[in-house]
Amino acid sequence: MLMGEGAAGVLGPFRALAGKLLSLAGELRAYRAFRQEFKRFSELCGAADRFQLEWRDRYPCLHDKTANTGFDRHYVYHTAWGARKVAQIRPQSHVDVSSSLHFCTLVSAFVPVRFYDYRPVDLRLSDLSCDAADLLRLPFDDESIASLSCMHVVEHVGLGRYGDPLDPEGDLKAVAELKRVLAPCGSLLFVVPVGGRPCCMFNAHRIYSYSQVLELFHGLDLVEFSLVPDDPAAGGLVVDAGKALADAQTYGCGCFWFKKPAP
Repeated sequence: MLMGEGAAGVLGPFRALAGKLLSLAGELRAYRAFRQEFKRFSELCGAADRFQLEWRDRYPCLHDKTANTGFDRHYVYHTAWGARKVAQIRPQSHVDVSSSLHFCTLVSAFVPVRFYDYRPVDLRLSDLSCDAADLLRLPFDDESIASLSCMHVVEHVGLGRYGDPLDPEGDLKAVAELKRVLAPCGSLLFVVPVGGRPCCMFNAHRIYSYSQVLELFHGLDLVEFSLVPDDPAAGGLVVDAGKALADAQTYGCGCFWFKKPAP
């Protein structure tokens, strides 16, 4: 044991406890400020009776006073990218496998969408149908889908996170199914985390290298690769990004548009 390792091991739990206490103190300060704002707001309302204002109806939102509006960069940008690609492709209909519900619901406003998920969803909108499907056994004939998407999904397959069986090769089998059902000249919109160090962060997701994704889809043509980089200063959605930029990421969002060649 190196000198200091024992002390660090003993102090570790105390540092964690100190961090939790500091966080709790911050929550208490925020709640006290909330009580004071409630009192001031009540005084401003005076005898106005448009709404009942009772302390028992309080619903504290204590962490929204930020300088800027925050958002999940992966899920805002990749769904925006996917919707733009569908609009560009202009298919008669589109099939989506387990991508964000925001994507399929919005795209169905201008293209009929069939949505499939391992965990079926009760979602009802015009030009949108929803059903259950296992990405390892898609219920489609070979080369039958002309416009297909599977975005921010495959990195989870086989890790058990969503109740699916553990399978270290689950992602490989899922990719094989996507390639199987994609029609000649058909488009596939595929999104996974990318970075310079491929790894499996069990049981959340895998991170792929740019080269790994291209190898997975050997036989398909890459039409476009766009990237949501780790650092917002590097750009929001970088269209036509290259391998070097992808390899410079830790947890970037890689957006791949593939097409199956004509027979």
